[in-house]
Amino acid sequence: MPVTGFIEGENTLHIKQLELNGILWVNIESPTSNETEFLAQNYAFHHLDLDDCLSRIQRPKVDEYEEYLFIVMHFPLFKKDARVTVPSQLSIFIGENYLITLHSGELKPLVKLFRDCELHAQSRRENMRSPGYLLYRIVDRLVDYCLPILGKIMENIEQVEDALFSSRRTRETVYQLSVLRRDIISYRRIIWPMRAVVASLERRTNRFTDEDMEAYWGDVVDHVDKIWDTLDECKEIIEGLNDTSSSLYSFRTNEVIRVLTVISTIMLPLTVVTGFMGMNVPLPGGSVGVTNWMPFSILLATMLCVIVGMLVYFHRRNWI
Repeated sequence: MPVTGFIEGENTLHIKQLELNGILWVNIESPTSNETEFLAQNYAFHHLDLDDCLSRIQRPKVDEYEEYLFIVMHFPLFKKDARVTVPSQLSIFIGENYLITLHSGELKPLVKLFRDCELHAQSRRENMRSPGYLLYRIVDRLVDYCLPILGKIMENIEQVEDALFSSRRTRETVYQLSVLRRDIISYRRIIWPMRAVVASLERRTNRFTDEDMEAYWGDVVDHVDKIWDTLDECKEIIEGLNDTSSSLYSFRTNEVIRVLTVISTIMLPLTVVTGFMGMNVPLPGGSVGVTNWMPFSILLATMLCVIVGMLVYFHRRNWI
């Protein structure tokens, strides 16, 4: 049975709890082995579940036991320094009359919800009806928190699209496009496994509440599906912009090569003339009264042999 009342060493252990009508919510931020040891001493949790609470690479899942459920979920968290969305893990134990959340403290909606329930009795009455309903309220807030991040991605896509088709197109635009593409891929990796977990919660948590939660969880599933569909749309847009960027830069490169080819073609005859006239051999018209066609004939024959040899080589390589 869970411990109620004041937790000794609460500040040291980073453990806070709320209780209403026999429903206990234990919130643990930045859990360490000390906190998991406390849970092991007061709850009959499997030791592997407690180990998973400290793991940063655990996949989202729902482990079902006779007396409780252990849930692992990942929610997106945008890192401004790295300019990429990363997963933040939330571990949950839910039983007949308790709910325990373990997280890093970076999920602002969860932190705010616990703070509101801690300060306001009305908020406790609204959210802590039962462990199953409290779980819904937590997941619903965190899923809704995904939408502003998604909106920011859409806004960044529009900005990159405008820059791509304007005269301001630079290497920075290509870099921004690559950063956005990485961000969308990272976001999709977070949302994809969470869809199955959220879809299964209504069926698996109905024993922890007396309310009919089908409509509530259905609304959460709809929001998750909407996020996934929007991410699919973003993926298609970013891939299209990437192809467009490659086409625009290929066209620009071809234009530069065309200009350089024209210049080279103009300079080629001049190079041939200056090369001929600069050779230190007797040439027709080179000196007054000297007419010797032999060196000139040998040069022409040599040049023709080189040209024919190169054409034959190119033909055998299937270049022409």
